[in-house]
Amino acid sequence: MIVRFGYVAMSTVVKNASPSKTMTMASFTKLNNRDAAIRKLERIAAENLHNTLRLLKHNRAYDIKVYRFSSKLIPLATHADLTDWDPFIALKDDFADVGKYVREHGMRVSFHPDHFTVLSTPRPEVLQNSIRDLQHHVQMLDAMGLNAMAKNNIHIGGAYKDKQTASARFEENFRGLDPRIQERLTLENDDKTFTAQETLAVCQNLGVPMVLDIHHQWVNNDGEKPWELWSDILKTWQGNLAQADATLDQPLPPKIHVSSPKSPTELRSHADGVEVAPLLAFLREIAPYTPALDVMIEAKSKDTALFDLMKDLSNFSEEGVKILSEASVEVLA
Repeated sequence: MIVRFGYVAMSTVVKNASPSKTMTMASFTKLNNRDAAIRKLERIAAENLHNTLRLLKHNRAYDIKVYRFSSKLIPLATHADLTDWDPFIALKDDFADVGKYVREHGMRVSFHPDHFTVLSTPRPEVLQNSIRDLQHHVQMLDAMGLNAMAKNNIHIGGAYKDKQTASARFEENFRGLDPRIQERLTLENDDKTFTAQETLAVCQNLGVPMVLDIHHQWVNNDGEKPWELWSDILKTWQGNLAQADATLDQPLPPKIHVSSPKSPTELRSHADGVEVAPLLAFLREIAPYTPALDVMIEAKSKDTALFDLMKDLSNFSEEGVKILSEASVEVLA
């Protein structure tokens, strides 16, 4: 099994390269000239995209092929008071440059919309804002010229004191989405509400690929081991929506998220790095029937955590782990 590792948004190695510089609405309204304020927003966004391109070049230098974009590339992009603003006109070339680099170097990229993007909500206004946020993420990927291999990963959302009703509402709201939003969605189990089994059931009902978070599964499960669900999770990546875009020229490998508890008393919080033993145990269990896997590292130390994990994995070279590059390994079945 070929395993590629990636990280989330920020680098601890590349300095002064934040892709998430922002501007608050309070600061925006303090500027008397609205056009000038919008131009400032666009300059910040252009800098965020420039820094994103810098990070992609850093990733290429270390053969990191899996990367999650910051969702905050365009400050205030979905604010209710700025619905008349189309930032993509001014940022057309900046987005195109990022997308071109991704395509040229065969990178797998994604977004993870914020926790307020909730399709299980019973509140119409929250649903409307959630759909708007998903549309915005699709617009960003479209502006990069990326096909449906580039996904937006979300959680089911809140249970609202009734999980069964909430998951049914999620499914109903999902079916009402624009197909262009649907084809880019993946669904992840969370650490407090919807378990991996419950999330898998929704994915199976909708034909949506499931991203298994093994840290979340560890702290919120139904008594199963994570690999006991894997054969069914794997099938969700072979469904219609997983391969919805006819331009896809290769299968999209399944993806998992990995992190480690910050401490024995803070089990849900993420540590700076990733503990190798639980991850390797999972990889060895699924290796016999999983040709390829992409792993998103959700550790506080970002790319440093990736490099440290690779060092730890190199210690298992005589135990079925072959280092292929600075960000990928082969786990022998």
